[in-house]
Amino acid sequence: MSKSLEEVNQSIATENKKTGFRKILAFLGPAYLISVGYMDPGNWATDIAGGSQFGYALLWVLLMSNIMALLLQSLSARLGIVTQRDLAQASRETYSPFINYILYFLAEVAIAACDLAEVLGMAIGLNLLFDISLIQGVMITVLDTFLLLFLINKGMRKMEAFIIALVAIIGFSFVFEMLFAQPDVTQVLSGLVPSMPSDAALYIAIGIIGATVMPHNLYLHSSLVQTRKFDRSKTGIKQALKYNFIDSTIALNLAFFVNAAILILAAATFHKNGLFEVAEIQDAHQLLAPMLGNKWAPILFAVALIAAGQSSTITGTLAGQIVMEGYLNLRIQPWVRRIITRLIAIVPAVVIIMIYGESVTGKMLIFSQVILSLQLGFAIIPLIHFVSDKSKMKGFHISRATQIASWIIATIIVSLNAKLVLNQIQEWLQTSDNPIVLWFTVVPLALGFLVLLLYIVFKPLFTTTKQTIENHSPHNVIVKLNTQKSYAKKSIAVSVDFSAADEKALNHAFDIGEKDSKYTLIHVVETVGALFYGNTISDHETTMDEKLLLDYKRLLEEKGFHIEVKLGFGKPGKVIPAIINEGDYDLLIMGTHGHTAFKDLVFGTTVDNVRHKINIPLFIVKN
Repeated sequence: MSKSLEEVNQSIATENKKTGFRKILAFLGPAYLISVGYMDPGNWATDIAGGSQFGYALLWVLLMSNIMALLLQSLSARLGIVTQRDLAQASRETYSPFINYILYFLAEVAIAACDLAEVLGMAIGLNLLFDISLIQGVMITVLDTFLLLFLINKGMRKMEAFIIALVAIIGFSFVFEMLFAQPDVTQVLSGLVPSMPSDAALYIAIGIIGATVMPHNLYLHSSLVQTRKFDRSKTGIKQALKYNFIDSTIALNLAFFVNAAILILAAATFHKNGLFEVAEIQDAHQLLAPMLGNKWAPILFAVALIAAGQSSTITGTLAGQIVMEGYLNLRIQPWVRRIITRLIAIVPAVVIIMIYGESVTGKMLIFSQVILSLQLGFAIIPLIHFVSDKSKMKGFHISRATQIASWIIATIIVSLNAKLVLNQIQEWLQTSDNPIVLWFTVVPLALGFLVLLLYIVFKPLFTTTKQTIENHSPHNVIVKLNTQKSYAKKSIAVSVDFSAADEKALNHAFDIGEKDSKYTLIHVVETVGALFYGNTISDHETTMDEKLLLDYKRLLEEKGFHIEVKLGFGKPGKVIPAIINEGDYDLLIMGTHGHTAFKDLVFGTTVDNVRHKINIPLFIVKN
């Protein structure tokens, strides 16, 4: 299994920071990328709807959600820091493939729902600021597909700086919005007292929880904390946990301020003036100027909305990469992953807008957040199990009190969702012209998810923890050798990637050479970190690939072959020719993996790049 976000894994050093402030600063960053998911356009829709319909009454839900988020995100960070696994990888090691496929599907649904909110938010912001139609705005969001690739190639620190700049824009915008709105402080404080005015308020409250405690953020945080390289001693891990908790506290409280500001703005502006049905972001924007008497209010609102959509779309894509690689052990080129994620969100958005018009965007945003909330149990429950496991956490498992608090939060979220689903199914059964269809479709599906939820709750309690799998590389190393062949003297280089293609490539090498020939095995680490830091990179994938390369060397030397190894860093199409041209080789052997033109686009191609740049013959072995 590969390392989470391996292109930036352990790419930021923290050991050489002398002062305490510089040490803390080195760890600050991941939680800010997480925080943007807590202030994305989906949050805006639920906050505006809650504020306009119920005034300040649901402010306590935001506060409760923020406390939940802080605890759960700290658990997610703990998992990543201690085990060097993200949540998807830990699930893959714990559950059966069948269960993991279902959990993967649910995680992808949550990410698609989140991306739908971000697409709509960006499109609405462009519409409000530049008067671009919503459909055109949705189409323009495709163009930000490559922004993530550009940022991640510039390094994790620059990406974090970009996100923090967008978060600052959102924060400053709402500081001014609060000055314009001048809310009643007494009523704001009264909104922190728990109350639930109606079932409609429950629906909005669940949407707020789903928009705040987002399932994909739990996957993302457990990965982003691994971008820091620190001392892996007990003291070093404790320090990393402490600084990441500080990071989370600052970032998530900032997100709480933004969400509270949106809800307070809606309450002070719309609910106060009897406008209880303002649920559309566009309506809120149009009403701000006449209600507040300030032309800057709607402009700042639209600018903050665009910043929120743009920042959260980046983190949503990273979460999608983590989920796919963690659950499926499947790596595809980032730009392909980005386009797939964006299209999954754009297609339903375009279809629904074309059929029902632009007036339903608010309902779509709120519905997307409710979907997120319904997925939460399937991410939270495994996370609590993992960080409570003494053997998995190597002594850094959470305390009994934290376990109790975590399970209370999980119970609250799952119970609210169960009530929502039950109410919705009852309403459909009562109003449907053909309830039999629902009894054979929706009801069994709901029961199936209930069984799955119970399974992931109780399964770890009755099974022993698996031993940690040492090979967490994406490669499966199984090589059977044919050695009963005739040979000719050669110095042969063989490109290996620890896949099934290696077996054929190596056997062809031994067919062509002889026992006293020199065989050089070449493997290239393809992470972005390797691209930028070269042979100074020291991440998990590099360590594992070096170990596997040495395992090959040992295996083949036991067979009597003379083996040397070369570990390169960066793009194989450039690194392999450089190694070949600098050495003294008679022949290079490479496997093709049997990719079609489409697979070459998805997974990338190396052979064509290599064959034009080397000065020796290339023997291509088709897998």
